[in-house]
Amino acid sequence: MWAELLPVGRSASSGGYRRFAWNSADAECRAWFEQQARSRGLTYELDRNGNQWAWLGDPAGEGAVVTGSHLDSVPDGGAFDGPLGVVSSFAALDELRSRGAGFTRPLAIVNFGDEEGARFGVACIGSRLTAGVLDREAAHELRDADGVRLPDAMERAGYDPTAIGADSDRLARIGAFVELHVEQGRYLDEDRPVGVASAIWPHGRWRFDFHGEANHAGTTRIEDRRDPMLTYANTVLAARKKAKLADALATFGKVAVEPNGTNAIASLVRGWLDSRAADEGTLAALVEEIGRAAYERGERDGVRVELTRESYTPVVDFDGPLRDRLAQVLGKRGPGAVPVLPTGAGHDAGILASAVPTAMLFVRNPSGISHSPAEHAETADCLAGVAALADVLEDLACQ
Repeated sequence: MWAELLPVGRSASSGGYRRFAWNSADAECRAWFEQQARSRGLTYELDRNGNQWAWLGDPAGEGAVVTGSHLDSVPDGGAFDGPLGVVSSFAALDELRSRGAGFTRPLAIVNFGDEEGARFGVACIGSRLTAGVLDREAAHELRDADGVRLPDAMERAGYDPTAIGADSDRLARIGAFVELHVEQGRYLDEDRPVGVASAIWPHGRWRFDFHGEANHAGTTRIEDRRDPMLTYANTVLAARKKAKLADALATFGKVAVEPNGTNAIASLVRGWLDSRAADEGTLAALVEEIGRAAYERGERDGVRVELTRESYTPVVDFDGPLRDRLAQVLGKRGPGAVPVLPTGAGHDAGILASAVPTAMLFVRNPSGISHSPAEHAETADCLAGVAALADVLEDLACQ
């Protein structure tokens, strides 16, 4: 399975992946998922929001145990973030069948659409729509960098954009959701290849618009310039400093410049801030301070600054009893406590946590690098993750 997915959407120049919502690589990934489902005799289902489901047992049954993740990527992302969870879910089902496990609950594997938000700027669109966190009207207004609206992209890919929206009936039938994911950091030690998530830090995305005045780079005196690039650059440095003081995270990783000419002073710079912290109060204060720094510098530079929150996810504490149950099951595999650790990364599991008992497993990442072609997990650790997920699913769905 892993070998089949590796070439899909991979850039020959960077070695990273460009699997964005509703593009050709996304279509290939979706076709792969459907083929995996049907080859195992599972009931394949596409929900109203474009999420894919593979069911063992009655899809309309109650108390279903669901696992899975996503197959899309950030721009030039790595191979493991998302796909490891989907591949491991199918492999865990194969393992349970080889054990002769008797299922007493429906089991489903899911591929949530557009988890990374690389194309339309909002993360976890598939799970947000399902949970009612993102409504249809707001989703229909989303556009990509080329101005293509989300519903138009869906329609071109053969999906019905008028059907999207909250799917409370589906969520009500789910008894537990467990997402396996590659670790995005380096906290699991050499003796523990698998850990359990405790919580997800609150996080969000904010767009800063710096409005200046376009002019000639070779003829405009320094004192006559209203250069938004200066304000943007100062804001990037301020974000780093203030995040460090708050023991939090702030990253400007995306920027757009108009008119984007080498010999032209920009008229507009747009920068997108990703910020995360251990608690919501710290995060709110940090973003406020970064915004204040931008406004104050903008006044000095003659630049008008606008700040817009594009998405936000509050702190997520995973279901305590389910988390403890996972740790207990995995603790039987060997000596020593199973690591229980928080994460600063957002996931579909975090979106669903308000409606469904949710938990996560992490597979060790020796480099700690993620959202990069250098993202990696050793094969032995991936297999340990499959075994751990199989044990958890057997405990939840075969009692």
